[in-house]
Amino acid sequence: MKEKRLGLWVLTALVVGNMVGSGIFMLPRSLAEVASPAGVLGAWLITGIGVLLTALVFGNLSIRKPSLNGGPQNYALALFKPNTERSLLLGYLVSWGYWVANFAGNVAIITTFASYLSTFFPILTSQRRLFSIGSAAITEGGFITFLVCSMLLWGMHYIILRGVSGAGKLNLAATAAKVLGFALFIVLCLFAFQSSHLTPFAEGRIDQASGHTIGLVGQINHAAVATLWAFIGIESAVVFSTRAKKQSDVKKATIFGLILALILYISITFLVMGTLSKKELLASQKPLVDALSTVIGPSGSYIMALLGMVSLLGATIGWILLSSEVPYQAAKRKMFLPYFAKENGRGTPVFSLTMTNIFTQLFIFSVVSHSMADAYNFVIFVATLAFLVPYVFACLYQVKLVFSGETYENRFSRARFVDGVISIAATIYSAWVIKAGTADLKTFLFGIGMLACGIIFYPIVRKSARK
Repeated sequence: MKEKRLGLWVLTALVVGNMVGSGIFMLPRSLAEVASPAGVLGAWLITGIGVLLTALVFGNLSIRKPSLNGGPQNYALALFKPNTERSLLLGYLVSWGYWVANFAGNVAIITTFASYLSTFFPILTSQRRLFSIGSAAITEGGFITFLVCSMLLWGMHYIILRGVSGAGKLNLAATAAKVLGFALFIVLCLFAFQSSHLTPFAEGRIDQASGHTIGLVGQINHAAVATLWAFIGIESAVVFSTRAKKQSDVKKATIFGLILALILYISITFLVMGTLSKKELLASQKPLVDALSTVIGPSGSYIMALLGMVSLLGATIGWILLSSEVPYQAAKRKMFLPYFAKENGRGTPVFSLTMTNIFTQLFIFSVVSHSMADAYNFVIFVATLAFLVPYVFACLYQVKLVFSGETYENRFSRARFVDGVISIAATIYSAWVIKAGTADLKTFLFGIGMLACGIIFYPIVRKSARK
């Protein structure tokens, strides 16, 4: 059966649906922990500009190098001379790191879904101890949450097996519903907004580990990784470009999706911070639910929780699609484990999908003994840094095209100069976020460890490529 192609609106929905996923629901709390309102605003603006530059790089490459469509790992492969050891190794490591970041990030989305489901079923937050595994205490709420997350994961697995196009349309419906819902949320919260909750607008934050005061610049550094998580998925249209009806739709979907997401993020973050007091926000496991509850009473929590669940269902579909598509496309280019290229009669990468969800399932075990907020904060930090690696190499490849003149007819064209400025600025931004995020040694070592695990399987990839 021939797989249907994806149009502009489905591609845009994948971009928006993947970006506006779990991040929007937990970020107001995460940002309030590390930065004052001035630091949060600074982080959003810098991140928005940085991601816009990255989006322009992806959009430009999708048009200039359509032969490299299928994901940012292909730009890493093309950075060096074709059919060389360096080219293959770099392409494989970027594919591996991107894949690991994807299925790790899926856990944040799925666990956030369970967090909002607890509005209807409070037993999900029960702290009654059931048993212990080593030093970890397994609570009743944690165990039930694990079961709910597992059922959601494998339910989406079944839907995607029936076809990528059908799953993409389901994601489009969920994305449209959540954009309308968030627009309503913004209007309602305007009535409860209190500017006093945002004062003092710029103040120091105390580092819990060292006890030192963190200034505005330090706050922006801390918040930059969290705000970048909100934009992870900007490359979604690029990853699915091999399934697009028109290559020009890829760039349009990327830019449209980014602008819409940025408007939603800044509006919702500051409305929540202005609706809840700082103390209430820091104690909240469901900040958007609690914010709407203050506006229209207890019924608000149910309305927002329902909107959150619809949004997260769409994001879960989109991210599982993305997670399985990247190694599938990489395997087709002989730079990943060859088994991942297997697909079913509907064009779904069945082996890649299954392995992705098996590893996601293993990560879901972490929610059994941790709170939703703790699991979310750790996963997004590590996953965001891993996502930056393919972003950097995509930007570097654009820099290479500019300096070599490849795909540019005129040596001194305005387009070539503009592309050079954008790609260099995007590279600097990505490097800055990596530096800010890896200041913590534990996070740095964990990220390196995830990449190092991929070396074990490289000989298989190398053998397959040589054949």
